[in-house]
Amino acid sequence: MIPTTPLQNAGGVLFIWLIFILIALALTYWVYRDAQKNSQHSPFLWALVVFLAPLLGLVLYFLLGRKGTGGRGHSSSQI
Repeated sequence: MIPTTPLQNAGGVLFIWLIFILIALALTYWVYRDAQKNSQHSPFLWALVVFLAPLLGLVLYFLLGRKGTGGRGHSSSQI
């Protein structure tokens, strides 16, 4: 009998999917909370984008969704 590794059965695959889903939910929650403070767009819509397409959504959120301040309180106005 050949020994099996955890990823060769359905339990291992289920465990990996569970990890990915938990990471996606954590990212979605973080983006929602961050967008409430640092975005002029709807936090719910950003959270939805990140949930449906986690990597692309996160990149788009950082490029388009956040204010130029980055949440650090610096002013971008010119004198």
